Amino acid sequence: MQTPDTLQNRITGSLYGMFIADSLAMPVHWYYDTIALRKDYGEVLDFLPPRNPHPDSILWRSTYTPTHPSADILHDQARYWGKRGVHYHQFLKAGQNTLNVQLCRTLLGLIQEDGSYSQERWLKRFVTFMTTPGSHNDTYAEEYLRHFFIHYGRGTKLQLCGRTDEHHIGGLSLMLPLLIVFSKNKRYAKRLALQHLSLTHGGAIMEQGGSLIADILLDLLHGESLCAAITNACDDCTHPIAKHPLATLLEFPDTRVISKHFSSACYIEHALPATLYLALKYAEDPESGLIANTMAGGDNAGRGAVLGALFGAAGGMEIWPERWVNGLLQPPPIPEIDEIPEIPTQPQE
Repeated sequence: MQTPDTLQNRITGSLYGMFIADSLAMPVHWYYDTIALRKDYGEVLDFLPPRNPHPDSILWRSTYTPTHPSADILHDQARYWGKRGVHYHQFLKAGQNTLNVQLCRTLLGLIQEDGSYSQERWLKRFVTFMTTPGSHNDTYAEEYLRHFFIHYGRGTKLQLCGRTDEHHIGGLSLMLPLLIVFSKNKRYAKRLALQHLSLTHGGAIMEQGGSLIADILLDLLHGESLCAAITNACDDCTHPIAKHPLATLLEFPDTRVISKHFSSACYIEHALPATLYLALKYAEDPESGLIANTMAGGDNAGRGAVLGALFGAAGGMEIWPERWVNGLLQPPPIPEIDEIPEIPTQPQE
């Protein structure tokens, strides 16, 4: 039996936390009107299916035109783009994950198959997944995916297709599997994860945010408490993103903090400190923390993946309700620690 103080248990709890938080938020993802959110879904305590119409959907003004037939990533979902009221995740079932976390699952599967990671193998798997009809049933593809495949369709080298000016918190979810799986070697895991992040989410703000989350998550996986891990990492980070007086906000209602003090939108400048605020406030009650994040609306799926990973790394599998663990339709592949080969201190260039 796994105990909360084992690295394997914290790894398992962290990966499940990502998937649980994303799935919980999925039906109310990008509801900015929290009154409408409650009217449509009530208090979201369990996995629910999404419903049309989505009152805050801006899919009607989102566009993607493949620059080459090989760069078609929308397939049969393309006909829903440009229409009002369409839910971003309309065909997902209760307990399924958004496209970002489905990509995380694909990455975990690749690591499990190969016992290692390389950018080249990942990029090939990434392209195959996105360009194969029926690989997923999510309607929405975020801006970073559209940017990547516009350049892919033009023949750009895969390592250069990503954006260099990204600042969306959803990108952090893509690097979490590498931090978690390779956490035995903290220095290696952090460097590998940041290199992976830069493939799709380049830019100084993403690197700073990714570095901050990497330090916190790796400390948690090695037994540090949530409060200490967040405090220490923020103290060491010189970027303004880490300098918000989070402790002074804990007495206020979540709806005031995430809407008035921090925007509930996807931009990392606000979304990351909002996530850390929730982590601190609900450190002793992760279940309520994920529900609070979900009910705050906005990019609750992007925040949630990070928040769930932090909670799970701190508390292991014991913190997650059985209904959530068993309710995931596609739970994360869990690599065993002993299956991970010895890795060098520095990844190969």
